[in-house]
Amino acid sequence: MNFADVLRTALFALRGNWMRSALTSLGVIIGIASVIVMVSVGQGTQAEIDKMVAGLGSQRLDISPNVARASGGVRMAASSFYTLTQGDVDAIRSEIPEVQYISGSLRGSSQVVYAERNWNSSWQGVDPDYLVINGWSVAEGVGFEEAGDDKVALIGETIRRELFGDESGIGETIRIGRVPLTVVGTLAPKGQSSWGRDQDEIVMVPLETARRRLMGSMGMPPGAVMEISLAVDDPDDLGYVQGEIESLLRQRHRIAPGAEDDFRVRNMSEIVATRTATTRLMSWLLGAVATISLIVGGIGIMNIMLVSVTERIREIGLRMAVGAGPSDIRRQFLAEAMLLSLGGGLLGILIGIGGALLVGQFNSDLPVQLNGRVIALAAGFSIATGLFFGYYPARKASQLDPIEALRQQ
Repeated sequence: MNFADVLRTALFALRGNWMRSALTSLGVIIGIASVIVMVSVGQGTQAEIDKMVAGLGSQRLDISPNVARASGGVRMAASSFYTLTQGDVDAIRSEIPEVQYISGSLRGSSQVVYAERNWNSSWQGVDPDYLVINGWSVAEGVGFEEAGDDKVALIGETIRRELFGDESGIGETIRIGRVPLTVVGTLAPKGQSSWGRDQDEIVMVPLETARRRLMGSMGMPPGAVMEISLAVDDPDDLGYVQGEIESLLRQRHRIAPGAEDDFRVRNMSEIVATRTATTRLMSWLLGAVATISLIVGGIGIMNIMLVSVTERIREIGLRMAVGAGPSDIRRQFLAEAMLLSLGGGLLGILIGIGGALLVGQFNSDLPVQLNGRVIALAAGFSIATGLFFGYYPARKASQLDPIEALRQQ
């Protein structure tokens, strides 16, 4: 029998029990579709984390106050929150040469007003290095250093659009609370962060302006900052720099040996690495679950093919009696198993692609990234499923004794 004859015979046999054939293929369909959807979601999530890495920076450290609670759960005085100062920033800059950029920062939120328009927004008081550390760039206008004044502001794209419409707003005066500031530049848009926050809803002002004018009445210690951000030139120096900063700040803050630090140093590369490892593990788990469902589908194919061999013993004996050899019988049953798995695989691929696209369309929290290699691998896996789980039933059918087979009722 040539290939066309084998294929035609296999199709005829499957069509005779089309409902059973469809239900048998269902396991492969579900398995393949699950593999594509779950791996697509896993890879999409990984891509989002990679984007977040680019936004956070893998060469940076963030230092913030470690506000402890007094015994009995009573908070310490409000002024104790400001454990970091501009002196700490200057000391790190001068004593740790591996630090390339560093900036203290203050932050708050207030109504930003221009003429009759206003918008509730967050603001940050920063040094010029802050823009470089956090990947901000000036789209139009100039930065703080070029402005030559302290009562200036850089505004994000959302603030520009809400207050000035189609105009740039450069040279106009806005108010944060009661403090007038001249807009000297607009920041390049960043869009939403990985946490869903609008990063362009921001106003940046010089750090000293924020300290004296925006937070002057809040009882801050002189020169206080809420956070210190820094970046190193070489990512390999990050661990060393972190140790040096911790040692320097403990010395400056006169923290006794064994006492708890009044600051925290966050290594962004470690945070990102942890999240990446977690996402990769989840992707493997999702893929494993989908693979198990595909194996179960393959076992279903083998089970049905064994049942088919048992039901068709007289047919097999008759075909052998009229000249069909063991290899012909083996090819026919193997072709039936392959058609079941291939048909299920193709339908599973279509359903998987459609399912992945629907997940991305209706649930923006689950990013999806289709991968052609994964789809090709799924197709190859469906072929392998048919070959692997169809071989034993086909071999069993080919080894039947034609005389004994013809005696079966």
